[in-house]
Amino acid sequence: MTATQRPPHPFVYTVLIVPFGATGGFVGVALAFLATRVGLTVQQGATLIAVSSFPSMWKFFWAPVADRTLTRKRWYLLSCAACAAGMAAMATLPLSPRTMLPMCAVIFATSLASTFLGFAVEALVAHVTPPGDRGRVSGWFQAGNLGGSGLGGGLGLWLLLTLRAPWQAGLVLAATMLACAVALRWLPEVPADDVADGTTLRGSVVHVARDMGAVLRSTEGILCGALCFLPIGTGAAAGVLTQATVAAAWGAGEREVGMVQGFMTGAVSMVGCLAGGALCGRRMSARTAYVAYGVAMAAVTLAMAFAPLTVRSYVFYNVLYAFVTGLSYAAFSSFVFDAIGKGHAATKYNGFASLSNIPIWYMGLLLARAQTSLGARGMLCAESALGVLGMMVFWGIARALPPRATAAA
Repeated sequence: MTATQRPPHPFVYTVLIVPFGATGGFVGVALAFLATRVGLTVQQGATLIAVSSFPSMWKFFWAPVADRTLTRKRWYLLSCAACAAGMAAMATLPLSPRTMLPMCAVIFATSLASTFLGFAVEALVAHVTPPGDRGRVSGWFQAGNLGGSGLGGGLGLWLLLTLRAPWQAGLVLAATMLACAVALRWLPEVPADDVADGTTLRGSVVHVARDMGAVLRSTEGILCGALCFLPIGTGAAAGVLTQATVAAAWGAGEREVGMVQGFMTGAVSMVGCLAGGALCGRRMSARTAYVAYGVAMAAVTLAMAFAPLTVRSYVFYNVLYAFVTGLSYAAFSSFVFDAIGKGHAATKYNGFASLSNIPIWYMGLLLARAQTSLGARGMLCAESALGVLGMMVFWGIARALPPRATAAA
């Protein structure tokens, strides 16, 4: 982009990142709700969500592939087409105990493709956006991510339950994903990174691992890494609460789940992101805010555990839970940006973003097992207890580090 060209409106990035959020939202809401309806257990439903999040745990290892090979627009078009095909396949393939393995394979492939779509949009933001506008653009970017999750979950579930044939739902979802690529016309092309320094692709991958290791050995990195691994503010209970048999404990059916877990929570979590970002740095540090939001999340799940089992309670507490999840998203971004500094910022941010998916992954599986053994109320109490335990561990790590390292925490 030349100095005379005006940067595009940030809404362009909101549209471009929608497929990234929609692929995860379709699995986390639509397929998760239908899982127990078609004979899957709650744990098998949680497994579908875990498979969807698994590539995001390791995506920073293959980020150099996207940086060093094709242009950003070409990567976007290829990955968007793969996401569209994956959405169509997930909607069309019958979900049952017998099709768990092929469904998991399709989910994994679609999620893997979405990581490359995310790389492409992140690179476009970094190259095209003036430094003074990056904060505003980041807000629109996150809005597209969370809004896309609500769209993929809410719209996907409604289509599957409304249209006569699953392939029709898949066709609509695929067309919606492909339509997002139209926003590329308002952006300039961004070529692959210069490889004139002689670094090979394999060397770039090794460098990514070494760079992340150096960050995690620093005192700031230790604290950030601890928060990435600990079960604080994960929002993982939403994947269990979405499943039909679990929602039925509150009397919630497909209408309530589709509206609440899809459209409403997507919008509310966006508001939570804006509110959480506004609070970070004003009255407390980002890490302190992240832990405080973790306390709030533990309080919400505990309150829901002892609230009446009514549809009104289900709607109210899920919306409140989504708001606190948005707060945690904002605090996460803030404390990571504080820790990584300026050097290799994109690589290190994606590294922490990958690590932050690990507690979401294992908490989803643990909470599904807790729901099977202890019921819905017991599952919510378990999430509260694990969140408090995670905060105690973090406090112990912070106390063990030198005072200079723990002052900000």
